Amino acid sequence: MTAGAKSALLIRMRPAPLPADYPPPHELARRALLAFILTFILARTTVLLIMARRIPNLYFFLSDTHVHHLNYGIFLLAAVGAYTLLATPDATAARRTAFVYGIAMALTFDEFGMWLHLGGSYWQRASVDATVVVAALLAFIAYATSIEKFEARHRRAFIALGVAVVAFVAVLYYASEYLGDVAGPPLRELELASSP
Repeated sequence: MTAGAKSALLIRMRPAPLPADYPPPHELARRALLAFILTFILARTTVLLIMARRIPNLYFFLSDTHVHHLNYGIFLLAAVGAYTLLATPDATAARRTAFVYGIAMALTFDEFGMWLHLGGSYWQRASVDATVVVAALLAFIAYATSIEKFEARHRRAFIALGVAVVAFVAVLYYASEYLGDVAGPPLRELELASSP
């Protein structure tokens, strides 16, 4: 292949430039983060209300199998991935897609413990831990200044934030261990009593 042919091939393989009004990654990450947090809160609240019999049982059963909401998240993630791969969303569609992506991620990671143990209780600590990690990553993408623009004060703030996050994770870990010992058994009993 000649140098000219290689150059032409590389030009054809280069993706088309994004439109000027296309949202930057941090804006899309903010939308995904908002949807992620709202969906996680709504999912946990709904499950608690169903288990406490404060609202009707909204669980979907296929024969005797409870279809958990992580399955909805997986299908939604597949749809979002296919849409962004096969269609080129414009600016408005990209914003909506980011929001739907956040919903799908929350539905899926809310039951992360069930990925690991293929069943078990909804109230596994691994699910909450995974949700915190995903939310932190989305928040980092959404709100971090690009590394090229870091100044000395940004580095100091970043180090302080890192120390604070590590301290928060330690506190969260020990608090969740304690709460799991105290609140875990009653929640598991409530979960078992609420399923038909």
